[in-house]
Amino acid sequence: MKFPFQTVAIIGKQKTADVAAPMLLLGDYLAERGVDVVVDNISSEYLRTDRFRALSLDEIASSVDLAIVIGGDGTLLNIARALAPHGTPIAGVNKGRLGFLTDLSMGSMLEGIGAMLDGRFVTEKRLLLSATVVRDGVEIFNGLAFNEVVVHRSHVSSMVEFEVRIDGEYLYNQRADGLIISTPTGSTAYAMSSGGPILHPSLDVLELVPVCPHSLSNRPIVVKGTSVIELLMHRTGDNCVRYDSHTNCDLQLHDKLLVTRYEKPVCLLHPEGHSYYHTLREKLLWNQTL
Repeated sequence: MKFPFQTVAIIGKQKTADVAAPMLLLGDYLAERGVDVVVDNISSEYLRTDRFRALSLDEIASSVDLAIVIGGDGTLLNIARALAPHGTPIAGVNKGRLGFLTDLSMGSMLEGIGAMLDGRFVTEKRLLLSATVVRDGVEIFNGLAFNEVVVHRSHVSSMVEFEVRIDGEYLYNQRADGLIISTPTGSTAYAMSSGGPILHPSLDVLELVPVCPHSLSNRPIVVKGTSVIELLMHRTGDNCVRYDSHTNCDLQLHDKLLVTRYEKPVCLLHPEGHSYYHTLREKLLWNQTL
């Protein structure tokens, strides 16, 4: 990470016109602080100004010192996958509903970003997943996931049937609606709603959470972060693997899915005093009086 931040990108929630006002407000503030400001070329359509250079995500990833995402957690998930290979740090401003990852509020945006420009921030590294689909010995699809990789049925009623191996060792055969392979970041997303444990994001672990398993003895399991997780498809109808609910690949009989930790983490910046437990209390309403 390069500090002080000299070139900063502002990336807005895509195809959302009302993101223009906070982007312009933040852009003008950064410019007044002497920062070179760029914006993503999709959100730039709503800005109606040429004050800031518009770049593609690939161009942003290779040329900025910090990316500020204005949107919800879904927006940050998409941006993180693109920027992580370049090690670009990301700060999130919440313009969505939940805000587990985008932890700066709209009201505190300028104050929070100003503090980061002054060096007052907390840096956090979070792991990504890399998942590859192998068919007849040939890699046919590969993608990254920040939250989870999910194998699931699409539109048919029959269950998914597959075999799971961890580091080459047989674990179990499974009949279920699907299987979630989650990072600690994703443990508060689909995995949590399917009965998985909440994992602190600093843990170097992965969790496997069955979705409506046929056998009640099948339970979530947590494995080390360096594990190689292998799924072999024994029965497929209309099944697919999905990456953060963003990209997907249809699966066929005998396809193999290999899931590992990606070599580079996502670098998140938080305000000073950031506390994951405070976030849990606030977002999951644990601070309400019974």
